[in-house]
Amino acid sequence: MLGSLAAAEWLGRLILAAPLALVAITGLAHLWDRKLSETATARLVEAVNVFGLAASLSLLGLMLWSGNTHVTVDLGNWVNIEHFHFHFKLIFDRLSIPFVVLTFALCGTIGAFCERYLHREAGFHRFFMMYALFVLGMILTASAGTIETLFAGWEFVGLSSAFLVAFYHERPSPVRNGLHVWAVYRISDAALLIAAVALHHLTGEGDFDQLLSVHSWPDGEVAQKVTEQQALLVGLLLWLAASGKSALIPFSGWLPRAMEGPTPSSAVFYGALSVHLGAFLLMRFSPLLALSPLLSGIVICSGLATAIFAAMVGRVQTDIKCALIYASLTQVGLIIAEIGMGWDYIPLVHVIGHACLRTLQFLRAPSVLLDSSALENAVGRTLVKTGGGWSTRLPLSWQHRLYAYALDRGGWDAWLNRLLVAPVLIFFRTCDGWERRWTNWLNGLATRPAASHTHHISPPGETP
Repeated sequence: MLGSLAAAEWLGRLILAAPLALVAITGLAHLWDRKLSETATARLVEAVNVFGLAASLSLLGLMLWSGNTHVTVDLGNWVNIEHFHFHFKLIFDRLSIPFVVLTFALCGTIGAFCERYLHREAGFHRFFMMYALFVLGMILTASAGTIETLFAGWEFVGLSSAFLVAFYHERPSPVRNGLHVWAVYRISDAALLIAAVALHHLTGEGDFDQLLSVHSWPDGEVAQKVTEQQALLVGLLLWLAASGKSALIPFSGWLPRAMEGPTPSSAVFYGALSVHLGAFLLMRFSPLLALSPLLSGIVICSGLATAIFAAMVGRVQTDIKCALIYASLTQVGLIIAEIGMGWDYIPLVHVIGHACLRTLQFLRAPSVLLDSSALENAVGRTLVKTGGGWSTRLPLSWQHRLYAYALDRGGWDAWLNRLLVAPVLIFFRTCDGWERRWTNWLNGLATRPAASHTHHISPPGETP
């Protein structure tokens, strides 16, 4: 038994080491200006994903064979001061292992697809650098044993996502939309950081095993040190973080903007993995939802409202990627509602099935028009849309109003620009100006105005 436990811990370390090695190799190659060839990069990505997938499946098999449903990999305290410690710990259980396997499987598929899709692309190596950072962030988030470790992985995912939205930086639109996504992510990250600080303040620790009795997830009891009022406070912050990352209402406006990036990153990030991180966060903290009926009700209403909104908006989209992303958001809303209802395994199975389906659909998106044209040629006429659905039974005036509402995407994009994105960008640009004046003064140089910003945020109501 002790031998199997030691082997499981080593497999857990190898799972994290695989994407860490990919980040180190691609990053050092960029720093030393020794870029790998496209073939070498593709082989490296393939080897890392195969190794990580084999290690995670081996760990899953070992856990099933030994009957141990919870493996802990304690990597010690990285920061340890009087009133705070940064405990680096990994846990592999019934929630984290499926996410880890899913991440390696889908990221491996995307890596193989990109070998040809991005062939001779100017940003080929830059894409795989951000890709490596994303894989590391997903593995770190999924296997995190403390909220500090989860926050580190959460940041890696957000950073790589924002950079890949702005991948085609020679055009102003991707950069503008990348800034928009980054600003919304800042709100989400701030909520998660405040939740981490609140947990440390209220309970003295951020360890999931001690805080939430994760050891027996999903059948365990919540630790008694967390009261219902505390669960509501921390849970609302976590719900806000999940809403920003998974584009729930009112943060849905950034999701179609993320389609500016390459199709492979759209598939694996916003269609399959990254968009489900909010659901993963709520599943990890599901014991808090069980403590607070009010919090559960808020999560259910948020998920159902997002699903209805996305289903309606997706019906009027004119491009395939936006139609797919709103279809993805519909399912994410339903998954969030399932979590709020206290269901344990149904949301997890829903996430896995939905992520695999959306990855396939996004990768096939560039071929949809060709397939449609070939089908029309085969039948000898233009395909006719059949079926009216429930919307045709509404009065004509209501149909027009709902159509206008859906076409404007509910106006959430303009609201985010005015109340969230613009203030965040203004604040950081002001800080940048202060920093430039301060450094110039310290260097004895004449005060110069801050560098002009050629990229501005979208005016309210502008669509990507």
